[in-house]
Amino acid sequence: MIDVNYIADVLYGGVDFSLPGNGGKECAAFLSSKQRIVETAAYELFTCFVLWKMLGKVSIPEKLPVYREGTGVGKRLLLVVHCLIFGIEIGFKFATKQVIFLLNPCHVLTAIQIYLLAVPPSKHVLCVFRIHNYLLFGAFQALLFPVVNTRLLPFEVAAYWIQHTLILIIVPFFLVSCQGPFTLEPVWDFTWATLTFTVFSFYMLLFLQPLGMLLHINLNNMVCPAVSDPFSGPYYRIIACCHQPVMIFLIGKIFCLVGHKFVEALYAPQSKKTE
Repeated sequence: MIDVNYIADVLYGGVDFSLPGNGGKECAAFLSSKQRIVETAAYELFTCFVLWKMLGKVSIPEKLPVYREGTGVGKRLLLVVHCLIFGIEIGFKFATKQVIFLLNPCHVLTAIQIYLLAVPPSKHVLCVFRIHNYLLFGAFQALLFPVVNTRLLPFEVAAYWIQHTLILIIVPFFLVSCQGPFTLEPVWDFTWATLTFTVFSFYMLLFLQPLGMLLHINLNNMVCPAVSDPFSGPYYRIIACCHQPVMIFLIGKIFCLVGHKFVEALYAPQSKKTE
């Protein structure tokens, strides 16, 4: 028989509510229920409208570009490193009985990148990759406004920095160098960015928020603001609903632009040699 209490203890039994921004009753009461419901309903209605407008407009190439087979060894090596760091992070979460925090977007993004490094090329991989590109803003914000006050074990803070550096810089640019399903859409194609916005909105407000409120755990700061949030206050979520889409588009398009230049610089010399 499954011991529900034991599972609950492993998932969130070690969450220290005395640490600011971690959760607890005070965190759950940071906003009134009425404000939460109004904010969520208004924003998700807008998100549904955007998704309805987006249906059938996402651009998918009819044929995948050439995959660079020569990157296979580097791909396997990077997969091992990424799995190792993520495995250490998972170990920390089990050791501290805070497995629930693996649902935060950057951990989900790490799992997506491991998937992209592990599976063979396909159009499905291309779709996941392009959505993933517009989620990189989360790692950028995590490096810009780090929340490490809850990391108390040896190497736990170092793992935070290594993991987010892998997420934001090393893995994405390596994938782009492989080409094939990891090709970027044109810079002025905003369909993938818009689709990612809707996916991220649903995940945050319709999954993490109710789960966080139920358990009084501040999953990705949906219950109360982070200690490093520069917009902390009663309207921090409304402000976030404005700046998060901007960050999705901005960081995603910067990566798209730099990625195109990176590929040109990487393979243009080889093209000239073959001519």
